[in-house]
Amino acid sequence: MKKTYIYLLILLLPLCVLAQSLEYKQENGVSYLDPSLESISDYQKQMCLLDIYYPKTKEKVPVIVWFHGGGLTSGSREIPEALKNKGCIVVGVGYRLAPRIKAEICIDDAVASIAWVFKNINNYNGDVNSIFISGHSAGGYLALMAVMNKDLLKKYDIDADKVAGLVPFSGHTITHFEIRAERGIPGKQAVVDEFAPLHFVRKGVPPMLLITGDRELEMLGRYEENAYFYRMMKVAGNKNIMIYEMDGYGHMMVDPALPLLLNFVESKTKLKHSSRIKS
Repeated sequence: MKKTYIYLLILLLPLCVLAQSLEYKQENGVSYLDPSLESISDYQKQMCLLDIYYPKTKEKVPVIVWFHGGGLTSGSREIPEALKNKGCIVVGVGYRLAPRIKAEICIDDAVASIAWVFKNINNYNGDVNSIFISGHSAGGYLALMAVMNKDLLKKYDIDADKVAGLVPFSGHTITHFEIRAERGIPGKQAVVDEFAPLHFVRKGVPPMLLITGDRELEMLGRYEENAYFYRMMKVAGNKNIMIYEMDGYGHMMVDPALPLLLNFVESKTKLKHSSRIKS
């Protein structure tokens, strides 16, 4: 799989890069909460926020929604430096964290943030037909759950299969270890239930690239989880799914993997712009 994807990268270069003269702005602390909610806690107001990094252009551009890692217990919204100045909008998502809330609530926040992007990113000249969902570790898990369980976005009248692509970095495909820990289940005991992306394997999902660290250096079983998910998705009839193992890198392989995300976006959108330059 590694050699196949390296060849694909060569075909897709250059990346979706716009001229350096293109101006970018960043808007921080945008709430994605539904103002019609009867009660919003102070903790929600503190955590359920977005940072939006976008180019000042009238052209519609692709959107990358990025969920930070941290085991659903730590971390904060972020916009990776390697995603900046690439002609895309990048949305860094904040969400509530366990143990202040039950870990499964993180999924609800992730879904609400994606729904907000679908309904509002047009105001930043984002292309609603080119919204890509990504994130690392716990963030990769949230990305998977939000798209694989179609009932979640359906509550917001959004078809999860309208997502342009899904690129989880080292995300759980079984039930997240923090959700298992809350039940007293040890990390080495696998569970596949309604909180596992594997539970929702089906045909017709958006294009997907699964990225993990080296199987010998990753957190226990993370590569193998993704490999099994990949195989089951293929068995279900999904042809537009790939898996890539970052040879020589452990779980914290985000920086060297980000170019794979950008090339994936490029390959699915064929981004064109009058000021595009070659790398």
